[in-house]
Amino acid sequence: MKEIMYNQSSVLASTVLFVLMLLAIECGYRFGLSVKKNTSESYRAYINGLQSSLLGILALLIAFTFSIALQRFDSRSDAVVDEANAIGTTYLLTQLLPISVRTEVQHSLRDYLDLRVKESTAALNHSNERTKLLANANLQLDILWAYAIQAGNENTNIVTSGLFIQALNEMIDSFGRRIATVDRHVPEFVLVLLSFVLIINASVIGYSVGIIRQRPSLISYIMIGIIVLLVFIIIDLDRPRRGLIQVSQKSLIDLQIAISKDLIK
Repeated sequence: MKEIMYNQSSVLASTVLFVLMLLAIECGYRFGLSVKKNTSESYRAYINGLQSSLLGILALLIAFTFSIALQRFDSRSDAVVDEANAIGTTYLLTQLLPISVRTEVQHSLRDYLDLRVKESTAALNHSNERTKLLANANLQLDILWAYAIQAGNENTNIVTSGLFIQALNEMIDSFGRRIATVDRHVPEFVLVLLSFVLIINASVIGYSVGIIRQRPSLISYIMIGIIVLLVFIIIDLDRPRRGLIQVSQKSLIDLQIAISKDLIK
């Protein structure tokens, strides 16, 4: 099922949430004002206890969601390094291939790396561009595998060709692992639930001060701003190729520069 929130920017999602929470506070406050003036002290204590319980649930949800988003971010960062290492190892082992295929394999590896760098900078919501780049990368892997078979047939020393084939197989596996890691993110249901609890908390805050005929304090609005900031960080961590917090592609880019220089020699 296509997710709606994942395709929205983290700034837009956080801004909308902040506005909704402000509206919820105001609605709760006005509803509190409409309650009869002689609300008992026990009723007020009950509302305050309910508010504390909801804030506890909110803290638990934020901690849980932040943990998931941070783990996903770390996994994506590790996947970039793993893929760069796998491609670099495969390129080094091309020196063991027969001369008849060595140059072609090296250039194919460079073309494959160029595609991986381009795909790494393509936003995940640009599905058409990303699908095309992934299809071209898979095609390049098929070409490299065909060269590996040719090298194995030509080389009488199965050890040298076997090392390259093993490295190429690991490179293909790292490609699949990284795609799977990038596509995993915080379930949209969790974000919707978190937003719902935030809005409920804001309305209860407004209601709790409304029944005592006071406006929400500045501290309440500061607390809401801090909570929305945390939600913004969670959403931004979960969108690795747009927003303020992005996964570094330095390992792949450095390898791309190194291989390009080596082929120019």
